[in-house]
Order: sequence, then structure tokens, then C-alpha cells
Amino acid sequence: MEKARLPQVIQAFPCFAHVPLPAWSNNEIYVERFSPRLVMDEGHLFAHAAFVLEGKVRIHKISESGREITLYRVTRGGVCVLMMASILGELEYAASAELEEETELLLLPVKVFKQWLDEYKDVRQFIYSTMIKRMASVTTLMENIAFKPIDYRLAEFLLNCTTESDNQLLITHEAIAIELGTAREVVSRSLKEFESAGWIKLGRGRITNIDRTSLANHLKHL
Repeated sequence: MEKARLPQVIQAFPCFAHVPLPAWSNNEIYVERFSPRLVMDEGHLFAHAAFVLEGKVRIHKISESGREITLYRVTRGGVCVLMMASILGELEYAASAELEEETELLLLPVKVFKQWLDEYKDVRQFIYSTMIKRMASVTTLMENIAFKPIDYRLAEFLLNCTTESDNQLLITHEAIAIELGTAREVVSRSLKEFESAGWIKLGRGRITNIDRTSLANHLKHL
């Protein structure tokens, strides 16, 4: 890897600060920029561990019936924990990954990554703490799917994606369904109920006039 890129890498991933300079001279360590929409399919076997320096990667699962759900996103300074689990367990990738915007990745050969994991405490702590935090967030997602009604999850989604000063979303019903792991028809039905209550206004590929106060009150009563 070019030594000039090292400050950028360490700024995004402080855990690499104690990796000695000679260790970066491996020609198989490099930074590469990828175009949006690049997809890594489930079942992939990794030759490199990827660390996100810029951009956004969506990690998702697709069922046998074709239904899709977003598990989480990885941005600057993050890693996909399912990728890490795949590498460490020498298993096929248990999800799919899609670049949502132009993304720059630091790529470490699997052999180097495992060696650094053994040798450098900061790298090891970063990976394991990230895995624990992500496990908690995915567990919460699964609990919400299993135990929370769709109108609760939909209201929560709208609140999380808006602010008091920006109360509209450019998004399709299909995209929301993918985020929530449900059918488009279910989302459309609930959105129409919200519109009938006066909490939102629906348009083609957009949701406007989102009444955040009413949605928040709705959550309190569910």
C-alpha cells in the first residue's frame, strides 16, 4: 500500500495506529475505490478483509421467496461483522452486500488480517467490540420484526429518517418494505392508514407533510 494513504487509514481506523510501518509494505494490501451498485452475493468466500474508508455499504438478506431485508449499513470507519465472521470461521458469506454510493475500501489479505488480529491488541479489540455492538443491533431488529406491529415499525422508521426541519422522504413503498423486512402491500396499506389519519401525505416515490408529533404519540399508545 502507498505510504501516503496511511494517515487516512489511521484516521478512519485508529486501531491500526500501532501496526508498524514495515507491515504495510505488503503489495497485497491496497486501497481501492468501487462504483455504486457493486454487489457481493451470499455464499462468497473472501480473499480480503474490507475496511470502509469512505462511502456506504448495505448488508441485507434475501429469503428463498425473494423477500429482502436490510440488516445494517457500514460507513466510514466500519466493517461488516458478517464478513469478519465468514473470514474467521472460514465459512461462506451469510448475507449480501451492496454499495449504495461510491465507496473506498482498505483491503487486507485474509492471511495478513488474521496475523494482525493475533499480534495487535487494538485491532483485535476493534473487531470484537464491533461484532458485539452489531450483534446487539441485529438482535433488536429481529425482535422488532417478531414482536412489534408493522405500524409501530413504520412510524419509527419515518421518525428516524426525518427531522423537524425536514419532514419529507423521497422513497418508494418497495424500498421501505425492504428496510422493514415485510411485503410492499403491507407497507402501502399502513401508509394509507397514516394518510387517512392526517399524519402524512403520499405522492409518487415520496412521503411529505410527515407529522412527527402524531407519529411519536402513536408509538406511545402501541
